[in-house]
Amino acid sequence: MLYNKLSNIVNDVNTLLFPLVCFGCNTQLTRGEKLLCTVCRHQLPLTDYTFNDENPVDRIFYGRINIKKANSFLLFTDHGIVKNIIHNLKYKNQQQIGSFLGNWFGQIIKENNYIPNIDFVIPVPLHKKKQKKRGYNQVAKFAEQVANHIGATYIEGILIKTANTRTQTKKTRIGRWYDNRSLYEVTDEKLLMNKKILLLDDVITTGATMELCAIPIKRIEGTEIFIASMAIVE
Repeated sequence: MLYNKLSNIVNDVNTLLFPLVCFGCNTQLTRGEKLLCTVCRHQLPLTDYTFNDENPVDRIFYGRINIKKANSFLLFTDHGIVKNIIHNLKYKNQQQIGSFLGNWFGQIIKENNYIPNIDFVIPVPLHKKKQKKRGYNQVAKFAEQVANHIGATYIEGILIKTANTRTQTKKTRIGRWYDNRSLYEVTDEKLLMNKKILLLDDVITTGATMELCAIPIKRIEGTEIFIASMAIVE
């Protein structure tokens, strides 16, 4: 009891000296709040898409790549909570955001039995130079938590990015594809033979990145690919 009181006092002092702020709205967090304030947590725009029913993420990939199913956790807009938290995750070294989202999304998948018997969870990779500069892959913690909840194996380094291309968010999907058609490679094809794979990314916009990642995996005998992301652009 005394230890708990002292611990609370220390935490309160630390909060006064080094106040923690919400990654969604930048307001100061109160005791019991972590990463997001209560208001932002309740306002997070969950898609409510599932791996059971057709949804807008599925339709992005129709006629482009033969995948089993696609999904996304949150809706991404130009201004809002999701954009703020993913910006903090990608550029402010706030990797705990990835764990937080992965834990939440993984629980939803597990409780609703959306994906049957996934073997491997693979994050969309960064080029080694970009990852060295950033210090981490922003999708890694998210993917680790999802894998943990669904009883799959998280595997990194099996899919690699072969060129350190610049950000191409303003290019068309077709333009991206022609520029990057050999951009991703699988390092151990035998490991993935006849496996069910969940490929994860942070934000799906045109779907070009996920398509390019899925192509070399789909060439492997017997693979089934599921796709999901932290967020999808509305």
